[in-house]
Amino acid sequence: MKTKTIKNKVGSPMVNMGPVRLRQPLPTQGIEMVDPFLLLHHYGPYAISAFNNPFDLGPHPHRGFEPITLLFKGEQLHRDSLGNEMLVKAGDVQWTTAGRGIIHAEGPSKEFVERGGDLEGIQLWLNLPAEKKLMTPNYQHVKSEDIATIEDEDGNFVLKVIAGEQKGVNGRILTQTEVNVFTADVKDSGKMMVEIPKHHEVLVYLLDGEVLVNNEATLKKGATQMITFHQDGDQIELEGREESRLLILSGTPIKEKVASWGPYVMNTQTEIMEALRDYQQGKMGYLY
Repeated sequence: MKTKTIKNKVGSPMVNMGPVRLRQPLPTQGIEMVDPFLLLHHYGPYAISAFNNPFDLGPHPHRGFEPITLLFKGEQLHRDSLGNEMLVKAGDVQWTTAGRGIIHAEGPSKEFVERGGDLEGIQLWLNLPAEKKLMTPNYQHVKSEDIATIEDEDGNFVLKVIAGEQKGVNGRILTQTEVNVFTADVKDSGKMMVEIPKHHEVLVYLLDGEVLVNNEATLKKGATQMITFHQDGDQIELEGREESRLLILSGTPIKEKVASWGPYVMNTQTEIMEALRDYQQGKMGYLY
């Protein structure tokens, strides 16, 4: 097996999204997307309380892609126009296939706000190919305890297989395209060779800690927090330098034109206008 070579090393700059300040490593300067991944937001940790709750997102629409939430701390309540209402807890994953249109709302649960605590998560946008952009919307929720894991010999590197496949272990999420979504909890000296198909685009994002990549580049919070790779090998090597948390994403690139506006990701501006019209006409459903 051959190790993929490193393509880009970037930070995770802070940006303002309305009342919320969060990290946005993707898109960033020089990297529009890591096809098929369009956007990566790392929010929190926020100290949530009855006096401070900036991350309460009211009903809003999506079309043409898959918005995904990986929650690491706290609790969020998800509601959508399909009739789903789910409490997402730390370690859980919610995977929404917006398809032709869905309206959802999410924010810290009332009980979590009342008792207070830290909220931290990843919001990921995964593109859909043109042939699936108007598919029937769907929602998947996988609890933390139901996510399959792989460990190194000493238990110092624990990889969670959320979607896709790793070393014969399959994720529970049903995907529309060929993608891998893994998270890893790494202790000092924890080490793993992660297998990635050669044709996949790949990124590794550091939430916290310090990790050595391919024995040559360091991911460190506040410095380089995301690394992307060339499509020239079938594995990457990760080694903890201290207690760390990682997100590892890979997928077959879709290689289609992307037209986006706000909460819609389509292939043409005409399709964006159609999405705006359909939402206004109630064709994406309702959520109050």
